[in-house]
Amino acid sequence: MAVTEDPVAEQHELQRALGPHHLVALGIGAIIGAGIFVITGHAAAAYAGPGVVISFAIAGLGCLFAGLCYAEYASTIPVAGSAYTYTFATMGRFMAWFIGWNLVLEYLAASATVAVGWSGYFNDFMRYIGMPITTAFASAPLSMDAAGHIGLTGTFFNLPAVALIAVVTTVLVLGVRLSASFNNAMVALKLCIVLLVIAVGLPHVVGANHQPFIPPNTGTWGHFGWSGVMRATGVIFFAYIGFDVVSVAAQEAKNPQRDIPIGILGSLILCTALYMLMSYVLTGLANYTTLNVPHPVSKAVEAIAVTAWLAPIVNVGAIVGLASVVLVLLLGQSRIFYAMSRDGMIPPLFSEIHPAFKTPWKSSIVTSIFCAFLAGLLPIDILGELVSIGTLLAFVIVCLGVMILRITKPRLVRPFKTPLVWLVAPSGILMCGAMMYWLPIDTWIRLVVWTAIGVVIYFAYGRRHVKAPRWSLQEEPE
Repeated sequence: MAVTEDPVAEQHELQRALGPHHLVALGIGAIIGAGIFVITGHAAAAYAGPGVVISFAIAGLGCLFAGLCYAEYASTIPVAGSAYTYTFATMGRFMAWFIGWNLVLEYLAASATVAVGWSGYFNDFMRYIGMPITTAFASAPLSMDAAGHIGLTGTFFNLPAVALIAVVTTVLVLGVRLSASFNNAMVALKLCIVLLVIAVGLPHVVGANHQPFIPPNTGTWGHFGWSGVMRATGVIFFAYIGFDVVSVAAQEAKNPQRDIPIGILGSLILCTALYMLMSYVLTGLANYTTLNVPHPVSKAVEAIAVTAWLAPIVNVGAIVGLASVVLVLLLGQSRIFYAMSRDGMIPPLFSEIHPAFKTPWKSSIVTSIFCAFLAGLLPIDILGELVSIGTLLAFVIVCLGVMILRITKPRLVRPFKTPLVWLVAPSGILMCGAMMYWLPIDTWIRLVVWTAIGVVIYFAYGRRHVKAPRWSLQEEPE
């Protein structure tokens, strides 16, 4: 083992039971989710048109490079805290704070994005059954046009999105556990919907909707043309968030050196193929200009009479599936805050456990309030780009950290080693960095502001209260 924390070692010995097929299934279940139901329509309508199919392929390749580096980190340092803890162990407390703070942005924005997407499908379902939500409380009061300008919509706030977050937070505080069978059912449901839409929709694709496949550039970089395809990669990268769960399972794999790359490669290749087929079908059923809505899948199948019967099925599946995604994301957010609070980076209230429910209840409530604020006020396009840039930045640091660790600790115990690391890691940095570069300047400004707030908090509080890690890295004997 590479870490001297006994509970981790014991857990590792008890759970080495996953084979390659388990890991591929785990990756597919984590990846298939909010991105395909929420972000695809916006990326096609605003940036790439039908060329969003190519954007999915490029983003998937970038994820592959980052995922292989993530796998080495996870197998070397199998403790709680995700990339935040890995960075703490290898690059010091400030970089750990930096990546942890951006993971907070990722989880907050991702939870809010999925909640807004859920609201879109919920509103469409309520309209279908004749009980529409009043317009004033059905969407965000802010909007963003194709040029990146923010305006007012005339609504008050997105009530369904806020209500979902409140319900999910209550469940998290009460400590209700999701059973394995429930999780598997949700995974199966989401996967079945994707396959159903592809199978039913593919024969009815309208060729004219794919002409031209890459719409001509409007004269502005990133608005259609090849620059639009590239810009869309940073936006639809959101659809791949979750693949790192395969690398986190490195310490549970029967043969991590062989099975982890199979799990990452297998799940990413299969999901990339499904995403490309799904986006091809959506932009073929409906003109891409009509898909900039929170419910693009049901919008697309409604565009043709012979597939319209799918709309309520898609809506029900998305409502159930996306609600479970919000729960998992908010759960992950509270765990990141818990790890940072445990290390002294943020106040101890975020690591306080409820005496009866045994959950980090204060952390869940505080983060959910911020999440509800974002979901209630901001449109899905702004939120999706915030998620992508925070995650891409984290992956850049993970790829960099793996190379640093190879130099500073060459004899470190590594159950899984990134193959061709000096090619894979720089490629991951280059591709993830490029996808960040292709995001609009407004997204960068928001990232800089968020980071500046984090730096102030670190020097005002975290630096003075940070604790030494409770574990240390170990190297192989001479």
